[in-house]
Amino acid sequence: MKNYIIRIYRKERGGRRALVGTAEEVGREGRRAFTNFDELREILNSPAGRGVPAKREVQQRGKRAGSR
Repeated sequence: MKNYIIRIYRKERGGRRALVGTAEEVGREGRRAFTNFDELREILNSPAGRGVPAKREVQQRGKRAGSR
């Protein structure tokens, strides 16, 4: 079972699909950003070991997420 830290920065009224935040898998480096419920669901259902998609990389401590 995978564990995640989900941070929601903004949720607009008018539906569950209007939210913005990041998802971070516990024990792995990097975060993945989402801009709606469907993207969050895709992150949570992604296969193990899948990298951070380029269009949604999140800057972290001065370097790109996912790089070592």
